[in-house]
Amino acid sequence: MNIQKVFVVGAGQMGSGIAQTAAMSGCAVGLYDLTAEIAEKSKGKIAAGLGRQVEKGRFTREAADAALALITPTGALEDAADCDLVIEAASENPAVKLELFGKLDALLKPQAILASNTSSISITTLASATKRPAQVAGMHFFNPVPAMKLVEVVRGLLTSDDTAEALRSLAERFGKTPIVCKDSPGFVVNRLLDPMLNEAAYLVMEGVAAPEEIDKAMMNGCNHPMGPLALLDLIGIDVIYSIMQVFQEYTGDQKYRPCPLLRQMVDAGLLGRKTGKGFYEYG
Repeated sequence: MNIQKVFVVGAGQMGSGIAQTAAMSGCAVGLYDLTAEIAEKSKGKIAAGLGRQVEKGRFTREAADAALALITPTGALEDAADCDLVIEAASENPAVKLELFGKLDALLKPQAILASNTSSISITTLASATKRPAQVAGMHFFNPVPAMKLVEVVRGLLTSDDTAEALRSLAERFGKTPIVCKDSPGFVVNRLLDPMLNEAAYLVMEGVAAPEEIDKAMMNGCNHPMGPLALLDLIGIDVIYSIMQVFQEYTGDQKYRPCPLLRQMVDAGLLGRKTGKGFYEYG
């Protein structure tokens, strides 16, 4: 399938990054959020980010302007009707995503593909909200999207070979390195990474070591570029807490039980960088 028109649902950090990446590859992009004002603001942030990249010599001004011209902010889900591909990047909430997939399925042309940027929710479950399960798959990007190379193309139980190949090929066109995997909690990266982050929170809760010491240990002992607690703050405490809940729910395995400290931090509004405080404080 020749994908030329992409519609991104959710204009947050991930959705904006996906929209920028798609536009830089030459795709026309609809960037949707609950209101057009939110989507417009996100396009403004994309413009500012591209401007910084131009100043550093990574892009020409002409390339940045051409990409921006391809991004159309909108608050109307109906604008997805003529697109080739929808990439859903809404909040990591199964009920929200299922409702969106049902609505989008009714709006889209028959051959369009529905993809989700979910990091933990079952693609097969999301496909069940549609009448096109063969054209539903995961397209999981990593943060920050413009810089991170990996894309996990996730096959639900009924995802067709053509759909998986179309998304794998598109990821390469985006300049990414795709891997194809089956529908399983956390797919590949988060199945390995998030339990480690959760365990780091347990180490803090149990007083085994201070956050700075834990991060220093992993950076110097395992050659990680960033410690697990600093990474928790970057991703968002609420995001990892939600993912671990999904893991536990889908598997029934207590090894995925979210650390109680993460729940307390979410309740206290200590979500990491985006709130100015998590395991560390930010100016």
